[in-house]
Formats: sequence, C-alpha cells, structure tokens
Amino acid sequence: MGNIVKEKVVNIFVVDDHPIVVDGLKLLLENEKDLFICGFATDAAQALEKIEKLNPDLIIVDISLKGSMNGIELIKSLKSLYPDLLIITLSMYDESLYAERAIRAGSKGYIMKQEMTNTIINAIRKVLEGKIYLSDNISMNLLDIYMSGKVKKNKDIISSLTDREFEIFQLIGNGHKTRDIAKSLNLSVKTIETYKLRIKEKINISSSPELTKFAIEWVNKK
Repeated sequence: MGNIVKEKVVNIFVVDDHPIVVDGLKLLLENEKDLFICGFATDAAQALEKIEKLNPDLIIVDISLKGSMNGIELIKSLKSLYPDLLIITLSMYDESLYAERAIRAGSKGYIMKQEMTNTIINAIRKVLEGKIYLSDNISMNLLDIYMSGKVKKNKDIISSLTDREFEIFQLIGNGHKTRDIAKSLNLSVKTIETYKLRIKEKINISSSPELTKFAIEWVNKK
C-alpha cells in the first residue's frame, strides 16, 4: 500500500474588529479542507503579537481598524517583519486609490466586504498561486483611471496624505463628523483634529468647512 500524502493546511489569520466578519469567514471556509483560520485579532497591536506566535501563511486584513494603526499601516509593518507573508485586504470602500495603496503596501489581494461571500475562496486560491487578486469592478476602475489619465490628477491632490490621513479624509468626504470619526477609529477628538490640521496644510485649505466641502466633492467624483 502506497503512502498517503497529507494535504498541506494553509493557516489563515484574520484582522477585523467585527466578529460577524470573522464568523462569516469561518463559515465560508469550513468546507475547504486545506484552509484553516488559526486565529484572529481586532486591532493591529493584538495582530502583531499573535502573528508572531502563530506564524500563519496568509493574513486577511480589514483596512478600517480602530487604534493608532490602520490596515494599510499594519500591512506595511507585517511586510517589513515578514517579507514572504501573503496578505489580502478587506474593505468597505471600492475607491481605486485604496486598492492601489493596499497593493503598494504589500497586499496581494483587495476585496470589498460586500462581495466577500462570492470572492474570498477564489481570492485566497489566486494569492496562494502567487498572483494578485482584484475584483472585476476594481480592476476596471483602475484600468479606466490609468487609461484616461485621471490617476495623475488624483495623485496630485492627495498623494501627500499618509494612509491614516487619507482614511480620515475619506470619512470626512462620506459625511462623518469629527467625534464620529474619533469613535470609529478609537482615537481622541484632539487626535482627529490634529490629523485634519495636517490634511488642510497638505492640500492648502484653510478652514474645516472648506475641507469638508472639498472632501465631499472629491469622494463624489470618484
């Protein structure tokens, strides 16, 4: 009788502060015998600590994490510590610049949460094959922007913003107030005000109402 070759199990670690997302991923992966969720974290600090101990093969990271480090910043830190680690980004946002920032940071895939049920298995398989996964919508949006030359204009406007500043700019553009942004990111109102001041300086806007108007217009043009 020949030897039975045991299928290698891919250990997946999830970073998301919504338990329903983690439960949803477990449910989606339960029939995949070679894919196993080995752990999860709700913020970047917890993730860095657990990942060091668990040594997973692939990380699924939400962009919008609470605390001092968002998903993009966590991806950069993870790639610095573990260059060969595979990462897939989850996001509620479909803006092309988020996908671009995630890929530049070191992510190998970008999935909108609304499409997770239909795409996550395919995305994981593709990334494990050494490819980059982008949804059809995001791929078309990126291609359209590059082909039309809009990317230069967009980059000129907000390329100087850090990932956290851009995240806050996005939230302002979606109509969120300072106190709501502070609560959602688990940061103080004072910290958000400091970020807003930096954003205004970088894009040459003098007042908060002007910033809000500009951010809303920018988001709605996307």
